[in-house]
Amino acid sequence: MGELQNELKEIKQLLEQQEKKKEKKFRLPFFSKVGKGQRKKNYVTIQRINENGDVTFKKVQIDEQTFMEEGIPRLAASGYVLRFKKNPLIILPSWSVEPFSPMEHYEKSLLKGSNSVGYRLLLNKMKLENEGKKKKMGNILPWIIGIVILGIVAYAFISGGV
Repeated sequence: MGELQNELKEIKQLLEQQEKKKEKKFRLPFFSKVGKGQRKKNYVTIQRINENGDVTFKKVQIDEQTFMEEGIPRLAASGYVLRFKKNPLIILPSWSVEPFSPMEHYEKSLLKGSNSVGYRLLLNKMKLENEGKKKKMGNILPWIIGIVILGIVAYAFISGGV
């Protein structure tokens, strides 16, 4: 009996430790954040992904829809600029002249059939159908109870009452 209590205490301690640990949210490095004044001057944060998987952040200014990175002009059209907590962000693979384009990858996923939008729509439709059936059954129950009570009252009047 004492062993079970000790095991329960250990399990409770482990659960409390797991609850205390919170996932750290991703934050941009301070030096790479773009302020309001810099946004007006077309500055963006560049997230550069190297071949070895290392990620670096840098602030650059966009000039005529291009910016210079390591002496190479890179494209910076509006389709490449993402927003991360009000901060303009461009994801740039080091092996490509063209940055990551969310719209291009979205269209590719539609063509391949690997897009999750259709699945989400189907799941929402199935949930709505299930909820609709429950509501219909919920409306029938008060009618049945009302008819039973009305029958009891009618029987009491017909039989002479109590």
